Parts: sequence; C-alpha cells; structure tokens
Amino acid sequence: MRIWDISEPLEPSTSTFPGDTPFSQEWVLRQESGGSCNVSTIRMSVHVGTHTDAPLHFDVAGADIASVDLRHYLGRCRVIDVRGAGSPPLIPADALTPEVLRGAERILFRTRDRHDHRTWEAGFTAVGPQAAKVLADAGILLVGIDTPSMDHADSKELDGHHVLYEGGVAILENIDLTAVPPGDYELIALPLRIVAGDSSPVRAILRELPPQRP
Repeated sequence: MRIWDISEPLEPSTSTFPGDTPFSQEWVLRQESGGSCNVSTIRMSVHVGTHTDAPLHFDVAGADIASVDLRHYLGRCRVIDVRGAGSPPLIPADALTPEVLRGAERILFRTRDRHDHRTWEAGFTAVGPQAAKVLADAGILLVGIDTPSMDHADSKELDGHHVLYEGGVAILENIDLTAVPPGDYELIALPLRIVAGDSSPVRAILRELPPQRP
C-alpha cells in the first residue's frame, strides 16, 4: 500500500516558533576522524517540525507526552482541503458539516497548496475555538493541521488547544499535506516517550487504506 510521509524535515533551516530553540546537530564521533562509528547530539525545541502537543504544554496539571493515549495517533483519518477565513485566518466552523465529518475518526486539515518547512509565516491558518468545539462534539480523536499551531502565534489563552483538550482530542501540528489528495487514510504518528515532556516530534505518515471488499 502506498505511503505518504507528511513530516517536515528536521535540519538547521527548519523554521521555529519565535523564541523556540532551533534544530542543531553536533557530531560527537566521526569515522573519518578516527571514531569507531558516527554519533551525533541534537538540540531543539520539541515543537520544531512535525510534532504533537501534550496537555502539559498548556495545562500545568495536564498529562505529559509519555502518558498520552497512543490510540489517538494510530488509525483511520480524513484529509480535508479547507482554507482559513478572517484575519488572521481560522478554520471556518461552518465548513465542518455533518456530511464532511460523518464516519471520520481523525481529521487532518490541508489549508494551503505550498508547504515550505524553512519559512515562518506569522499569519498562518489556525483551528481556533469554534472549529475545535465542532470537532470535539463530533467525537474526533485527533486533529492535525499543516501550520504551526491550533491557535494563532500571538494567542496567550490558547483557546483552541483547551477546547480540544477538554474534548479529549489529540493535537498534531506542522504536517505537510501538499502531496496528499483529500480523502481517507490510515495515520501513524506516534510520539516519543519523553517523561515530563510537553510535546514530542513525530514521524507522521499516511498509509493507503486497503480496498473494501464487495
């Protein structure tokens, strides 16, 4: 079955949220310098690139990433092509009709036709609280978006995050859906087991669903 890698590359040029620690890599051992093998150390914010937020990210009493329910990150999902509305843009809640969400377990938003992991765009499309409420009320297990956050960069309240959290919805951010047609897939996007972690990078992939038997 075909696989789509929807993860952003991690490299020094990968864009970061303003104030976050960018990705960097240091070689500890190199074979060309006499080492028995190649060993490197990386330093980065856990919110660089494709990542999932734990409740601890926005709730001091929330679960860390090592404690989240992994079932949310593995299973059927639906890619929806939708454009943000307003300034700064949000996912329109009225675009999430019962017909669009019917039968969906996880929702991934494709909000743009071009995705450059090296460029920070301050006016990115976010989910926001209204769309988040519709998704939570529909029983969606996970929401993903091809932008840096469920809320705008200048949000202090993080209302979209909190509405999803209260509804039991997992969060996946900075996915790249430019090569993925709208439709249903299998999502695999497991977080690392980082104790006391507020987030984790993930290698997110979509897998083609097997054909339905008649």
